[in-house]
Amino acid sequence: MIEKMTRYDFVVFSGDSTSFLSSIQEIGLMDITRSAKPIDKESSDLLNQIKEIKGMIDKVSNTQISGDVKPTAQDLTFNDAEEILNSYCEINSKIVQAKADLELLRVWGNYDSGELGKLDELGLKLRFYKVQAKKFNPDWENQVALEIIERDDKGVYFVTVAPKNEPYSFDIDPVETPEYSYHELETIIHGYQQTKSEIESSILGLKALIPEKEKECNSLISKLEIYLADGSAETTAENSISVFKGFAPTADDEEVCKKLDTLEVYYLKEAATAEDNPPIKLHNNKFARMFEVLTGMYGMPNYGEFDPTPILGPFFMLFFAMCMGDAGYGILLFIIGTLLGKGSGSMSKFGPLVKALGVGTFVVGIILGTFFGINLAEASWVPAGLKSIMITGEIAGYSAQMALAIGVGVFHICLAMTVKAICHTVQSGFRASVSDWGWLIVVPGGIIIAALSLSGVLTSEVTKWIIIILGIIAGLGIYVFNTPGKNPLLNIGSGLWGTYNMATGLLGDVLSYIRLYALGLAGGMLGAVFNDLGGMIIDALSLPGLNFALGALIMIFGHALNLAMSCLGAFVHPLRLTFVEYFKNVGYQGDGTEYRPLTKNNK
Repeated sequence: MIEKMTRYDFVVFSGDSTSFLSSIQEIGLMDITRSAKPIDKESSDLLNQIKEIKGMIDKVSNTQISGDVKPTAQDLTFNDAEEILNSYCEINSKIVQAKADLELLRVWGNYDSGELGKLDELGLKLRFYKVQAKKFNPDWENQVALEIIERDDKGVYFVTVAPKNEPYSFDIDPVETPEYSYHELETIIHGYQQTKSEIESSILGLKALIPEKEKECNSLISKLEIYLADGSAETTAENSISVFKGFAPTADDEEVCKKLDTLEVYYLKEAATAEDNPPIKLHNNKFARMFEVLTGMYGMPNYGEFDPTPILGPFFMLFFAMCMGDAGYGILLFIIGTLLGKGSGSMSKFGPLVKALGVGTFVVGIILGTFFGINLAEASWVPAGLKSIMITGEIAGYSAQMALAIGVGVFHICLAMTVKAICHTVQSGFRASVSDWGWLIVVPGGIIIAALSLSGVLTSEVTKWIIIILGIIAGLGIYVFNTPGKNPLLNIGSGLWGTYNMATGLLGDVLSYIRLYALGLAGGMLGAVFNDLGGMIIDALSLPGLNFALGALIMIFGHALNLAMSCLGAFVHPLRLTFVEYFKNVGYQGDGTEYRPLTKNNK
């Protein structure tokens, strides 16, 4: 199936393109295309508005609010955002500094700074000291008026009092006199906290305005895109704007947007449509995924088409096995695939596919009755139960294996017509696909009715009326309503031309499937020839040991050569049946582009 894609549109100054692409490369999920647009005054002004709004949205949304606060009730606009955010940074800085000062004041206690002022009026000077415990000299208490305030593991905290106008000397320098007491600074911090809560309420109010502001930003981006698309801009100086269009899987939307929101880019996001021609990323199960490389060889589907891989896979495997037609070669392919898968080269990824083809070849080879060129149906050592599942003999004078190839071809083409009718109906509606349903009634319906009639399930009278009724319905769809809205005469002419193409094309398409029988038969016969040559050498030489060695050498070389040629034919012809017969009848276009995200390994 085809993964849903999301389209992203970016507008970037050309000078910022390199850093932008590096950022997209880090994300690793975006398939990017680019076009350059010239800048004039109007487009430059629009881009500056977008940049300013986007920058402020990022600042507001990234501001973390602590505590339980409610949005402010006052009227706010984003014009106030810069001032509010600056105030928030400032008050946080004040709180951090005040709390650090408070920790320093803890040891000095809750003194009254007013009382200290009275000492100054009396002509006394109070000085604060801190010293390590081992450096504290007890004799200092006899030299000056000294009072120890606190002792802890960090040191000794004390104050001295001395007249201001008298000479004063002391062994150590005092620390800075605290501006506030512990209690006073606590009061100040409490006031800061109240101011911070008020500012946080305003920020929450700004956050509530973000969706409205994002709409305004997206509107400006759309306006800029329309202006640039109009082609009216004239180049100014050497600058230009780069307009990037990117696609990423819708399943990764959350991850992509989360990373884009951390970048200084301006983007619009919407679900991709077929008109956008997004790149194609296929999403299939483990079995079908092995055959995606074959789909890519023809061309990826369009976004509005269907993924042919789930049907292509099993039929290619069947066709390959029928062209090989030898169970022994299937065993060899399985071994080769196992060895490829264990390697580390570029071919190792094909290991699982080769193993799967080997399994299919082994099963089909048993049913067709060939093992390294040996006809199992005629070998006496093969159990009768195994022979009972082999397809041998003739049907109506033709080889049963050839009839099987034709039957597989008829089913393959009928399936293609069925898929075409269903997909065309889903994509364009029933009216546009009436002709497809008409041919579906004629070809697959006609085959089913013929089979039921020949098997005796339907009587001749019932068969006649079913053919009449379905013929009328199909005829109206093919010749009258094949192109809704056009002249009926033109529709009839178009239907007749379509009938000619269908009749001649279907016959050639069905006969093309005979190659499945012919290649398998040729490979089996060539393997038998090498067996006969080896046997002749063994019988002709009389030297014991040497005859078996030469005979085995001829068989090994012959089967190796036959395996290589058979693999080549078994690869090319099933691709031809798929790309020509099946894709033509299913209406597959395959002109989409592969999803190739910009990553560090894909520049």
